[in-house]
Amino acid sequence: MKIKFILLSGLFAMAYCSCKHKSTAPPTAYSGWQTYAGTREGNRYSSNEEINLSNVYHLKVAWTFSTKDRDTANRSQNQCNPIIVDGVLYGTSPKLKLFALDAATGAQRWIFDPASVDTSGKNDPMAYYKVSRGVIYWQNDKGGEKRIFYSVGAKTYAIDAEAGTPVKSFGLGGYIDLTKDLGRETKSFVAGTTPGVVYHDLFIVGTRVAESADAAPGHIRAYDVRTGKMRWIFHTIPQPGEKGYETWQDTTAWKKFGGANSWAGMSLDEKRGIVYIPTGSIGGDFYGGFRKGKNLFGNTLLALDAATGKLKWHFQVVHHDLWDRDLPANPNLVTVTHDGKQIDAVAQITKHGYIFMFDRTNGKPIFPIEEKPVPTMALPGEQPWPTQPIPTLPVPFTRQTFNPEDVSDISPETHQDMLQKYNQVKNRLMFTPPSKQGGWIFPGFDGGGEWGGAAVDMESKIMYINCSEMPWAQVMINVPKGGDDHSLKGMGQMIYNKNCIACHGPELKGNGSSYPSLVNIGKKYKEEQISQIITNGRNMMPSFKQIPPADKKALLAFLLKLPDAKAVKIMAKEPSANHTASTKTEQKAMDEVPYTMTGYNRFLDKDGYPGIKPPWGTLNAIDLTSGKLLWKVPLGEYAELTKKGIPVTGTENYGGPLVTKGGLVFIAATKDEKIRAFDKKTGKVLWEAQLPAAGYATPATYSIDGKQYVVIACGGGKIGSKSGDEYVCFAL
Repeated sequence: MKIKFILLSGLFAMAYCSCKHKSTAPPTAYSGWQTYAGTREGNRYSSNEEINLSNVYHLKVAWTFSTKDRDTANRSQNQCNPIIVDGVLYGTSPKLKLFALDAATGAQRWIFDPASVDTSGKNDPMAYYKVSRGVIYWQNDKGGEKRIFYSVGAKTYAIDAEAGTPVKSFGLGGYIDLTKDLGRETKSFVAGTTPGVVYHDLFIVGTRVAESADAAPGHIRAYDVRTGKMRWIFHTIPQPGEKGYETWQDTTAWKKFGGANSWAGMSLDEKRGIVYIPTGSIGGDFYGGFRKGKNLFGNTLLALDAATGKLKWHFQVVHHDLWDRDLPANPNLVTVTHDGKQIDAVAQITKHGYIFMFDRTNGKPIFPIEEKPVPTMALPGEQPWPTQPIPTLPVPFTRQTFNPEDVSDISPETHQDMLQKYNQVKNRLMFTPPSKQGGWIFPGFDGGGEWGGAAVDMESKIMYINCSEMPWAQVMINVPKGGDDHSLKGMGQMIYNKNCIACHGPELKGNGSSYPSLVNIGKKYKEEQISQIITNGRNMMPSFKQIPPADKKALLAFLLKLPDAKAVKIMAKEPSANHTASTKTEQKAMDEVPYTMTGYNRFLDKDGYPGIKPPWGTLNAIDLTSGKLLWKVPLGEYAELTKKGIPVTGTENYGGPLVTKGGLVFIAATKDEKIRAFDKKTGKVLWEAQLPAAGYATPATYSIDGKQYVVIACGGGKIGSKSGDEYVCFAL
C-alpha cells in the first residue's frame, strides 16, 4: 500500500505524559522519545505497539509541518531526529530554526530563529547549509527550569523550553562558543552537529571539525546546564602526563594537531555514570607521515566518567587512520547473554561494516578481536601501522571485498566500461595505504555504517542497521607546487592545491554530488558569494576562515579566472591581516602535507548507478547474542530499473532505523524518497509511503492518549536529491 502526502521537515517524535495528553505506558518501558536516538542508551527502540504487524497497512498522514525555509537551489538538508517531551515535539528546520509543536496535531507553539538574536548585525549567509541532527532536553529536579540545548554552527544555545527564548543567564547571553575552551586558539572550523547527552547538571558535547592537517582539536567537553561554564575537558590528543601521550612520536602533537573529534553522537549509562564516545581520525585524513604512531585517541571508543571526564577505558578501532574511518554513529548499550552470563555491553558500528562489542564496565571484548596484518607499502615518509583490529563476531554487515567479478553487469556495455575503469585503480585490499596507483575504499568513505546509526530491539537483542555498498576510488598525487606563474592567480592556485583539491579535484570538476564542480563558478556566484562560502562553509564543506584574507583573495582570483588588473582590485578591497600564532601553526601543518587525493570519487556508471553489482543499499538484522546475520534485504529502489525486470537494487542511504515492540522496523533514508515499514523478523516490506523529499534522517515514534505516531524529517538535499522543509507524521 502506497500513501502520498505533503512532507514535514524531518523529524520523528515520541511523547509521554503531559498536562494535555496522557500516554498509555511509562517512559521506563521505552515508550517515549525524549532524547536523540530515542534513549540515552542510543538504541532507537520503542515499546509502543499500537501500530503493529496487523494494522501497519492502514497508516496515513496524521499531520505535516513546514517552516518553509528550504533552499530553492536544493542545497539545504534536514537530518534532525526530533524529541518529544510532555506532548511537545522539538525539532529544527533546514535553516536551523528551533520549534515546538503539539505532538498530536502538529500545531506550532513557538519558533526560535537564531538570526533574530545575531548581535553582529549580519545574519549568517550560510545558515541554509549548516546541519543539526537533534536537540537536548534538560529539566531541573524540581520541575521548574526546562531548557533545550541545540547547536547552530559554532554556537550552542540554551532555549527556554516553554517560551522559546534564549536563557540570557547562560554563557554569552544565551549561548556558548564551541571554538573557545579548547586549550589553544584556533581559526579552523568547529561546529556542533549531532547532540550530546545530559548527565545530572552537565551536558556533554562533541564537535565536527575540519579533516585537513590544520583541523581544530576535537576535545570532549562538559558544561554546566545552568551557567554554561565548562566543568571538564577530555583531551582527545593527550597532553603531557595524560594517558596516551607516550604513544605519540611527536611530543608536541597536542599543540598542533586536530581532529579525534566526536561528531557522531554519544551514549550514556546513567546508572553507572559512564558516557561512551566514539571519535574520528586525526586531521590530515590521507597522509600521516607527520603524525607517526597509532594516533590515540583518534578512531577510538572512549568510556569516560560522566561526572569528571576521567578515562575509564578505551579501544582504538583503526590505528593510524589513512582512510577517513571515523567512528560514524553513537554506540548502542544493550544487555546480552554470553557464555551463560548476562553482560551489559556496548556495541559500536563502523564505516567499514563491523560491529565491535565490549563489556561496558571494563572494555573487555565480548567476541574475540584479532590484530591482523595489513599492507604497509606506502608513500615516502608514511609509516602505516602494520596491523588492524578485526572482530571475529558479529559478522560484518557489508561486503568486505570489491573484486573484478563484483563489477556491475547491469548491461554488457556497462560491465565492459566499468571493468576498464576498475582496472585503472590497482589496490583492492582493505587497509592498503593510499598510493598514486590508487586503491578501492569499500565500503566507501560514507560507509558502510553512517551517522544514522543502528537500532536494537531491547527484548530480542537484535540489531537493525542500514548501510550503503558504494565503492569509492582513492588516488593520491603530489600536492602541486607553484610553477612559473607568480601572478595573484598563480598564488591562488597554490592555495587551492593545499585546501581544496582533495574534494574538488585537480581540474575543479568535483564529483557531481557532495562536492560540486567549480568550473566556471563565476557564472553561478558573484565574488562576494564565493567569499562567504569559503569563510562560512556549506553542506559537506567546512568553514575555511583560517585562510588569511590575502590568501583568500588570491584564491578568488584563481577560481574566477580574473585578469591581473581585476585581481589586484579585489586584493585592494581588504587589507592583508597578520597571521596569528594559531594561524601560523595551522599553516605549518598544511605545509607538511606533501600528498593529496584527486577527489572523493564514487564509482558510478554513465547513468549515475553504482559500478558494483547490487545490492547498493541494504537493511540488516544481526543477533547480538550469537553475532550471526539473520537477514539482509535491499533498501530503496530505482523504479526505472525494476520496470526493466532487474531485481530491487537498493540505493545509497542516509539516516537510520527505529524498531518497535509492534514487530516493525521503520526507516526512510533512501534516494527514492520513501519511508517503509519492515517485518522485523523477516525483512519483508509491509508498508511504504512517498515523501515530499528524501527523508535523510532517523524517524521517531511516540504515543499520546493510546495513539501511536511516527514522524520523519524530509530534508533531502544530498546525492542529487531535491531539498525539502517538511515534517510528516503518520498514525492509524
